[in-house]
Amino acid sequence: MGKSELPPGGGDHIQPVDLRIALEERYLAYALSTIMHRALPDVRDGLKPVHRRIVHAMSEMGIRPNSAYKKCARIVGDVMGKFHPHGDQSIYDALVRLSQEFAIRYPIVDGQGNFGNIDGDNPAAMRYTEARMTEVAALILEGIDEDAVDFRPTYNEEDREPIVLPGAFPNLLANGSSGIAVGMATNIPPHNVHEICDAALHLIKHPDATVENLVEFVQGPDFPTGGTIIESRASILDAYATGRGGFRVRAKWNLEDLGRGGYQIIVTEIPYQVQKSRLIEKIAELLIARRLPLLEDIRDESAEDVRIVLIPKNRTVDANLLMESLFRLTELESRVSLNMNVLSMGKVPKVMSLKEVLVEWLAHRREVLVRRSRHRLAEIDRRLEILGGYLVAYLNIDEVIRIIREEDEPKQTMMARFNLTDLQAESILNMRLRSLRKLEEFEIRTEFDQLSAEKAGIEALLASDEKQWQTVAWEVGEVKKKFAKATPLGRRRTDFADAPSTDSAAIEQAMIEKEPVTVVVSEKGWIRALKGHISDHSGLQFKEGDSLKIAFNAQTTDKIIVFTTGGKAFTLGADKLPGGRGHGEPLRIMIDMENDQDVLTAFVFDAQRKLLVSSHLGYGFIVPEADLVANTRKGKQILNVAMPDEAKLVTHAIGDHVAVVGENRKMLVFPIAQMPEMSRGKGVRLQRYKDGGVADIKVFRMDDGLSWDDSAGRNFNRTKDELSEWLGDRAAAGRTVPKGFPRSGKFAG
Repeated sequence: MGKSELPPGGGDHIQPVDLRIALEERYLAYALSTIMHRALPDVRDGLKPVHRRIVHAMSEMGIRPNSAYKKCARIVGDVMGKFHPHGDQSIYDALVRLSQEFAIRYPIVDGQGNFGNIDGDNPAAMRYTEARMTEVAALILEGIDEDAVDFRPTYNEEDREPIVLPGAFPNLLANGSSGIAVGMATNIPPHNVHEICDAALHLIKHPDATVENLVEFVQGPDFPTGGTIIESRASILDAYATGRGGFRVRAKWNLEDLGRGGYQIIVTEIPYQVQKSRLIEKIAELLIARRLPLLEDIRDESAEDVRIVLIPKNRTVDANLLMESLFRLTELESRVSLNMNVLSMGKVPKVMSLKEVLVEWLAHRREVLVRRSRHRLAEIDRRLEILGGYLVAYLNIDEVIRIIREEDEPKQTMMARFNLTDLQAESILNMRLRSLRKLEEFEIRTEFDQLSAEKAGIEALLASDEKQWQTVAWEVGEVKKKFAKATPLGRRRTDFADAPSTDSAAIEQAMIEKEPVTVVVSEKGWIRALKGHISDHSGLQFKEGDSLKIAFNAQTTDKIIVFTTGGKAFTLGADKLPGGRGHGEPLRIMIDMENDQDVLTAFVFDAQRKLLVSSHLGYGFIVPEADLVANTRKGKQILNVAMPDEAKLVTHAIGDHVAVVGENRKMLVFPIAQMPEMSRGKGVRLQRYKDGGVADIKVFRMDDGLSWDDSAGRNFNRTKDELSEWLGDRAAAGRTVPKGFPRSGKFAG
């Protein structure tokens, strides 16, 4: 609709607005509001607006650490009515989180009643619960009444609220924070206050300190729920240097001996922000789905402390292997991300490094110190002025009494008579009669001297940057003493360890239920796995026009190698094969097998064996079976063949000699030592042919002789002496096969 098509303005005062501009303005306003006033914490006090308002409201209500508990409904009502015009439930949720010992490292609210638990159960309604501040909250507020921070009008301009709190406690790093704004998010895990204070003190002494220096003090997060961090030091250093990264955290566990070789595993600490009940449900679901074959059962015996009991299938189960499989599949191992996106100086959202966060917190502490000092200086000046007036009054007490009794305007008369200020005259007039005793003059002079000395000290402090930083360091040192690692609250709960170097293949096997299966591959390339070991394959059903190519016994924990005529090897997990119902699935769905290639053979993988692979034209080599394993759909090229040649034979290389039979019915026997061992290639010529190619190959021990079965099932064996005329070197033409050799040209008859 163009401007000319817009409806004309009438009595409704309709104004045309460009939709794009309107959306941009409104969305930008919403985004800024979310970033500045909801989701991101301030780097100085580590609080979001809702938390700051809760703490401030409790301060205004006089709910101190040593005072009585007050109903949470009262606190929420005050916060909502005076400072935070949003839903009461969102305010109560924030209040509850500030009190949960499993959610916040150093609780800011001391709750009484049901405030939820680590299982994820909800807290009681706010009308039932009570709260008061903790020492941490008192530290964050310290100096709020001494002009330490700026205030602004509240949303209805009836009251005033602090823009930021003084923050004597390093709350941002100590308690962490998380939030999702518009186009950005933040996630800061909790840390140990003792370590933060050590890093801050080091930074005061050495302003040029690098993040590497600071990480010597702040080793990593310290979660309220404990656990073990298994991240490398290099990764932790990079996270603190860039402000972005993550930490892998594992549950803490130990073995409990049950005697006679039996044991059970006790999990005592779980990763941060993992709900215990959901964790146990997940493990139980995996047990039912038979994804944890090494685990028999799980029990929750937790009371005040976490105690999850894991019972192994039997006493021979490797506890480390069992736990590694659980770490892979469940939240017993989780990743806690670090994204230190905070409001720098309360205005600019910015991803900060560890050093930048500490620098801004210390700068704020210095500013608070200066502001509190100036406030105290003003108070001292005012008091000294009053005390000066009092001394004048004492020296001229009779005259002062006469003026008060007789003059109509005693204040003005006194000011003129004794050269007093308005404040001094007012203070003298407001004196109590009991203050006129002799002792008072001495007390006033003492107080005057003390305040004068304090004033000189503050003026010296304000004049010296060095003294200011010394005072900030002393304040940080006091916080460190209060929350030292020697105290129950201050001790480090999360420790560090290197991830155990457990065999990856062994862990994968540990996660599969071991069951016997029979793998069946059809001529047209369909595969399936029937339960149990089946010896009679005559009853197997196939699609019309299809038949059995190969069938062999395996376990669900085995790897199956599929070798194709194109010389490629593919790896499949026996547990991943389609079940025995129906005809299975085409192999081409599971692996990227080319259309002009077919399945040559399939077998159970054995890392200890070696294979002899050969093409139709008689080129081949020895390959370790371990080199055949490929973890992708594309497989691994082993034998290089070019049309019209193709891979023809794969046989186990167990023995010291090789017997090769060509389609021309000539046989050659040569030492296997003449065959090269490779992981990929065309190979070398095994036997020379004028026409045709290789028919069959057998690797055997010369001491045992060369044996074969004919079509009638009779067994033939030729000893070393009997084979002398066929013995030669690799790539020779060979001699016509011995008498009794099967017409099929195969050693198996």
